[in-house]
Amino acid sequence: MLGALPCLAVAPAPTTCLRPVRSKLVFQAFRACPRRSLRSAVSMKASTHEHHPIPPTVADTKAAFLEGFKRPLPGIYSTVIQELLVQQHLFRWNMTYSYNAITALGVVSIFDQLLEGLPEQDPIFEAFIKALQEDPAQYRGDARRLEEAAGSLGGPENLKPDAEGSEIQKTLAQTAEAIKSGNFLYTRFFAVGLFRLLELAGAKGPKALSGLTSALGVPLERVNADLLTYKNVLSKLQAAKEIMKEFLEREKKKTAQRLAEKQAKQAAQSGESADGKAAEVAA
Repeated sequence: MLGALPCLAVAPAPTTCLRPVRSKLVFQAFRACPRRSLRSAVSMKASTHEHHPIPPTVADTKAAFLEGFKRPLPGIYSTVIQELLVQQHLFRWNMTYSYNAITALGVVSIFDQLLEGLPEQDPIFEAFIKALQEDPAQYRGDARRLEEAAGSLGGPENLKPDAEGSEIQKTLAQTAEAIKSGNFLYTRFFAVGLFRLLELAGAKGPKALSGLTSALGVPLERVNADLLTYKNVLSKLQAAKEIMKEFLEREKKKTAQRLAEKQAKQAAQSGESADGKAAEVAA
């Protein structure tokens, strides 16, 4: 999944009313891309109006996550999870944010790959989404629905906005309309969700991505950049996993070797003790 982000061609894209939000991530791979100032990019609604409650702080969201998942995160995952939480917090409480099923698919896909093989994968995901005051079951349910729909389309050419079409085409049409009206918050999670849909629909080359982004009114250059940034994160995390695996294997061998040496020493001492007793009896 998302393993092949090879030759995504960058092409000029139409001007849109997207309102992207960027956050500076500590994780090295995310630092590679230039970021706009959060002060200019993020607009928080601080009104006490019932429709726009005062949003929680980043510290509040982090505290909620730690309350939901109280065990320590493994070292190689901690930094990237914390930075994703900060980033999604800024998206979540932006005044133009609204829940989007394709973005949810992107979030689920990212977590499934980042935490692959980790026993605590589901509890971490649930704590993450609940810390953002959203529903993890809705994320999982919408992601599963879109995955099934994309897989049954019969080809990427059918993955297009159509208000009168299939369920997934209607979802794309609603998203395209929101983008056109300027009421859509673009995030890299959305970019990953788009790529996942194309992957499930059987897309084989960059033309499918170019066609879908054009139909939606999303800048292809931005989508490509976010996908490649995400690929770098996966590559670095995979490298860290390999290093950790090698370290654990070496430690396991050292432990086994020390245990064998200890047992041999104990056996030798037992033999010497038995020989001493036999000598005493003979004397």
